[in-house]
Amino acid sequence: MSTWRDVQREAPEFAARVRARFDAGTNKTLATLRRDGSPRISGTELVFTGDGVSAPSITLGMMTDSRKLHDVLRDPRVAIHSPTLEPPTGSPSDWAGDAKIAGTLVPTPPAATDPPHTSSFELHPNEVVLTYIDSDNTHLVVESWHEGRGWERFSRL
Repeated sequence: MSTWRDVQREAPEFAARVRARFDAGTNKTLATLRRDGSPRISGTELVFTGDGVSAPSITLGMMTDSRKLHDVLRDPRVAIHSPTLEPPTGSPSDWAGDAKIAGTLVPTPPAATDPPHTSSFELHPNEVVLTYIDSDNTHLVVESWHEGRGWERFSRL
């Protein structure tokens, strides 16, 4: 199972740009799976750690008895989307793009600073994607990292 440290080690510049997209705003969108297998989306916050003291990771918490917590305890596979920022009018290539991370949430002990009545998790990514418009404003660029394959880049009209 991969960690954020693996992504940073294999594609450091890509990882930094993905983190910048997630750090661009507080509210992210989390997709979980309901008991019947249908998707549920919820707002969430997450934290990228790794300040030289702790190992790089992505962590998040959920309130006890929340629907998304029940989803994750039943099936820990999730996808998270960065905050959505609108492309500038007339200059799409100035858009920083957006990022997505899919993977598995692994329970962790709560930190001393965590609010009471929360459950803490570390995200172990198996897919990380960054999309943006090329400098010529003609192609969508998709960069991705996949567990076992590493970093790739392609563009499409």
